[in-house]
Amino acid sequence: MSNKKAQRARKAGLSPGTLIHIGEKKTAQVKITLMDYDESHLEEKVIQRVEECFPFNNTSSATWLQINGLHQVEVIKTLGERFGIHPLVLEDILNTEQRPKMEDFEQYIFVVLKMVDFVEGKIEITADQLSIVFGSNFLISFHERENGVFQSVKERIRSGKGRLRTRGVDYLAFALLDSVVDHYFVILETLQQRIEELEDRLIADSDSSSIQEIHELRRLVILLRKSVWPLRELIAGLQRLETPLVTDFTDVYLRDLYDHVVQVIDTVETYRELLSSMVEIYLTGISNRMNAIMKVLTMIATIFIPLTFIAGIYGMNFEYMPELEWRWGYPAVGLVMLLIGAAMLVYFKRKKWL
Repeated sequence: MSNKKAQRARKAGLSPGTLIHIGEKKTAQVKITLMDYDESHLEEKVIQRVEECFPFNNTSSATWLQINGLHQVEVIKTLGERFGIHPLVLEDILNTEQRPKMEDFEQYIFVVLKMVDFVEGKIEITADQLSIVFGSNFLISFHERENGVFQSVKERIRSGKGRLRTRGVDYLAFALLDSVVDHYFVILETLQQRIEELEDRLIADSDSSSIQEIHELRRLVILLRKSVWPLRELIAGLQRLETPLVTDFTDVYLRDLYDHVVQVIDTVETYRELLSSMVEIYLTGISNRMNAIMKVLTMIATIFIPLTFIAGIYGMNFEYMPELEWRWGYPAVGLVMLLIGAAMLVYFKRKKWL
């Protein structure tokens, strides 16, 4: 966090559009992968130098450039200049703390959103920024790190089945957004399983580790909510655009994607309410345990009040007291005390206080 503050401080006073990477360096090297395709051909390769992308700037086929890693500013700058991307857009791409949004620049559309994933073996979610710039025949996706979210999209392009090879880059943009939203459902399924396990454990026996896990899950849900909520506005904005870059054919699928986003938001809100109620369940369980302990201690104290009274009377050091000279006085008093305690226990049992 302090490193990010220092990076933001470097931008203070600089002119808009100054390119500075803000965020963690999540890959050792920037990796550029190209997929150029149409209905009849497919070319896929890893780009060694950014200049190799230049011939694909203006082709009749669809070109998808995947940029994995954002820390090499010169690569992003060179690519942006070649494809006519505004410096303010490049600045937003390099700032990995952007809020999900969509902007129309007439010649291309800029979309930024968050891709989330669970850290294996931990109750923790990583959020990586995905930026997409697509025009009439090209799409450039900027990722903080390489992951498998888009593997299914790549396989569909390679196989030539479905609509990806026959449609434009606007449908490719939809496919990428759809893959991100589908991955949200995978995260929600894992989160649901953990919430159900925690709820069962809370009902059986709540301890201090349970409340710690509740707070960790609530932080995850808050992060999810922060990433998902702006998506509804983003998809709705794409639907409302009056631009040739988004065809009527793709608009139908965007409406379906909007429904999926709303479903994700509703599920996240449900989990948030569940976790809030689980805090109440935990506090109620702690209170019930404390009440049970106090009830036992109160009954013990109540039973010993008359016994203490009798013991106090016979503990007075007076010379002339009844029963002092009786041979069976001590056993008789002990028996009386025992009978009083037993009678009180029976009374508590009949009152269902035990």
